[in-house]
Amino acid sequence: MYANIRIDHDWIKRFLKMINPNLEEQIAQKLPKYTDYYHGTEAIRHLCQVASSVDSLVIGEREIFRQFREAYQFCSDAGLCGDFLRLIEKHVVTTAKSVYTRTKIGERPISVASLAFKKLLASNISNTAQVLMIGAGETNTNIARFLSKHRFENVTVFNRSLHTTGEVSKLLNTEALHLTDLKSYTRGFDAIIICTASTKPIIDISLYRSLLNKDVSKKVLVDLSVPRNIDPLIVEQFDVEYIDVESIRSLAEANMAFRKQELVSANVIIDENLDAFEELLQERRLELSLKSIPSEIKAVKDRAVNQVFKSDIENLDTNTRELVLKMMDYMEKKCIAAPIKIARETQLN
Repeated sequence: MYANIRIDHDWIKRFLKMINPNLEEQIAQKLPKYTDYYHGTEAIRHLCQVASSVDSLVIGEREIFRQFREAYQFCSDAGLCGDFLRLIEKHVVTTAKSVYTRTKIGERPISVASLAFKKLLASNISNTAQVLMIGAGETNTNIARFLSKHRFENVTVFNRSLHTTGEVSKLLNTEALHLTDLKSYTRGFDAIIICTASTKPIIDISLYRSLLNKDVSKKVLVDLSVPRNIDPLIVEQFDVEYIDVESIRSLAEANMAFRKQELVSANVIIDENLDAFEELLQERRLELSLKSIPSEIKAVKDRAVNQVFKSDIENLDTNTRELVLKMMDYMEKKCIAAPIKIARETQLN
């Protein structure tokens, strides 16, 4: 929010009670103690750090930048954003883009889905390969985005609940089958991607043999479930390339360490841009404070011409009258420009 007030614990409590009228008084009294709040420059710096994924649990995660822009657009569409918030949003977006462009904070993937898909591609699997995706939760939805982006054409989705597979099916342009249909599936596969909430293996030796349908070629198994959804005996007894959470965890940690090294450079960019924004904000405030000058000076000129000196001007001959009015227009423009110019020069000094 933007307002000429100072936020404190009492204000936060009133705000939380306003957006949640059913909030119990006892809880409302405690919540402000666990709330971070910022004023002025620090508030803008915090926004830049969040949008740039500097002050985030997942450093360098561009999804946060998208969420920031969507949140602003939502508030703007609702008529909740004025001129200053518009300037701040523009500044934050410019700063975040600069951080992502001038540093390596967004390089080297650290999410489970992106690292798993990277390993899948490293197995030299073709985008024409037959892929079985089991589960349609957040992780598999993210992997489905990668599969779609790389134009994988033959993906079959299995899930325990068909009504929750809409986004995955749409991304992959395929219909979903029920999890129980795995037992009768005989069209073969080249890779299996599985991530469900099951606490025990979904694919055991018997089901795996059935899915192979006597195929003896090497398969790629991506098991991102915790605990595992693929029986460990399958990895031991069959020709497979196995990718699981443990196999990518160390890589994720190394990549996160790399991103953290970019935090210093990112914060330097944020501070540089913040200095420039403060100058821009001062200019904008000056413009707003002087915006009434043109109309006020015009009103003085109009009153002089049409009221105070009206009869005197009317008694002048045509040429003299035109000259006087021309001089009045000239003075109007100069009187408008002079204070604005002086104010800006004073501000710069």
